[in-house]
Amino acid sequence: MYDDQSVLKTEAGEATIDEAAAAPSLEDQLAAATARADENYGKFLLAVADFDNYRKRTQRDMDSIVASRRRMMLERLLPVLDNLQRALHSNAGGDALRGGLEQTLRGFEAVMASEGVTPIDVKGEPFDPRIAEAVGTLPSDDVAEDTVVEVAEKGYKLGEDLLRPAKVIVAKRRDE
Repeated sequence: MYDDQSVLKTEAGEATIDEAAAAPSLEDQLAAATARADENYGKFLLAVADFDNYRKRTQRDMDSIVASRRRMMLERLLPVLDNLQRALHSNAGGDALRGGLEQTLRGFEAVMASEGVTPIDVKGEPFDPRIAEAVGTLPSDDVAEDTVVEVAEKGYKLGEDLLRPAKVIVAKRRDE
């Protein structure tokens, strides 16, 4: 009995080894390996999906930051554009000054247009508080009430978004 390979001798005594229980069959090993592979593949798919979501979120955040900075820069340029337009309308300084101002204004307008900034034309249109801010009224019988009769400061859009509302004077009926 001591030469039998299925008997294990220990300090506590002898024990028999059941060879069927000691070594799992090839089918069991394959099933276990397949289960681990399926589990790892599931984890891999989750990791890929998480990374893709992270990449998209990061891109969205970067686009938002760029758009915000661009908007801030363009808002700072608008008062310069307004002052150039006011200088042109004042007619002070002669033709040479006027020519230089016109070229500067055209350059500013070209830069703004290349950035997607477009002026809002509201003169003669019904007042729309979504794109214009009324800064005054003008009594008038010639045009319909709540019609923009004068633009004090142009409004601008950046693409489809309002960059700055127009500041306008609106017609009101005369009190009789």
